[in-house]
Amino acid sequence: MDQQDRLMQEIEARREDLTALCQDLIRIPTLNPPGDNYRAICEFLERRLTKSGFECEFIRAHGAKGDSDKYPRWNLVARREGAHPGDCVHFNSHTDVVEVGRGWTTDPFGGEVKDGKVYGRGACDMKGGLAASIVAAEAFIAVCPDYAGAIEISGTADEESGGFGGVAYLAEQGYFSPQRVQHVIIPEPLNKDRICLGHRGVWWAEIETYGEIAHGSMPFLGDCAVRHMGAVVHEMEETLFPALALKRTDMPVVPEGAKQSTMNINSIHGGENEQEADYTGLPSPCVPDSCRMVIDRRFLIEENIDDVQAEIHAVLQAVKDRRATFSYDVRELQRVLPSMTEKSAPVVQTVARAITRVMGTDPQYVVSPGTYDQKHIDRIGRLQNCIAYGPGILDLAHKPDEYVGIQDMVDSAKVMASGLLDLLGPPAAAS
Repeated sequence: MDQQDRLMQEIEARREDLTALCQDLIRIPTLNPPGDNYRAICEFLERRLTKSGFECEFIRAHGAKGDSDKYPRWNLVARREGAHPGDCVHFNSHTDVVEVGRGWTTDPFGGEVKDGKVYGRGACDMKGGLAASIVAAEAFIAVCPDYAGAIEISGTADEESGGFGGVAYLAEQGYFSPQRVQHVIIPEPLNKDRICLGHRGVWWAEIETYGEIAHGSMPFLGDCAVRHMGAVVHEMEETLFPALALKRTDMPVVPEGAKQSTMNINSIHGGENEQEADYTGLPSPCVPDSCRMVIDRRFLIEENIDDVQAEIHAVLQAVKDRRATFSYDVRELQRVLPSMTEKSAPVVQTVARAITRVMGTDPQYVVSPGTYDQKHIDRIGRLQNCIAYGPGILDLAHKPDEYVGIQDMVDSAKVMASGLLDLLGPPAAAS
């Protein structure tokens, strides 16, 4: 029996362990915001990986967005050196999960197993992928203990809120420099037969319209900022959204609707602040003098970021031309340029061969509709040999009753381990 077959058998033998590991990770409620239990999950990973010979380092993202003494942004980087010189393969997974939301029929942090699936917040996005990468690495080490190079596994913070307290910080500190790491696989849930090459761009901004406060019984003495914002939304509906629908990309973005430019209105807040939940009185009768809207604009590799911004300013200017007292500000919150790894990159070719070996099918190459931490590895780390590959169905991310299939985790772990055999195993194991 060759090493490839032995490796597949080794992972099959670890199916129950893989399932239990995913359950244990789900049961640590790493909600972001605010950033709960980051240290706890890093300590859990340290206990697990130390047993497999990894040297673990805790890194707090001091000064990064979101980091505070109350909610410190903790990250773990684990590294295991091989017996001979060679490349480093790094598996990066974010440990944070989004809010639970309503509509669950299972315990969001129970890790319940039902019908071959593990349920819970983060099961799909992306604790199932983290568990699969750990088991893949451990199985590879067991079968090929004299491997070359190094294996790294990281559990990082804040991907769901931009990754600035996680991968961005690590990249700034040199953890993703091409001299240290040569291949990166991010086990995001893009389906087990897909290789995700990158993502669209994003521009987040806050638009604030201004008015003049007055008594609500005499609104004619004031100037309603909410009505001004309503005019902005109307102009977007009439001109911007139809224009975005006409922009198309050659990037293999999934799902189909994301092949066009999109914009989401994240939130609108106008008037006085909402009171605490235990407040039983009525609001005061005031004309709102401020209204704020957060927009989330996703753009294509064919678009220029300056043009993306100019479209918003054109909307606002059109409103200003019609409303004599209209005034506003625009504040940029975040910008991320599109990223896409070439199909010819070594990590892409390696994982493609592994998918074909394990699943008997050619991989599908896709691009994510939303950004993930590849943006920081690419732009800050200057490492382009990076992909997303992992178990789970993208459409389940952030949904109630989120789950990951156990067989999908097993198959993805086989692909990851097979890729390790190609990249770090003895020459006779490569194919």
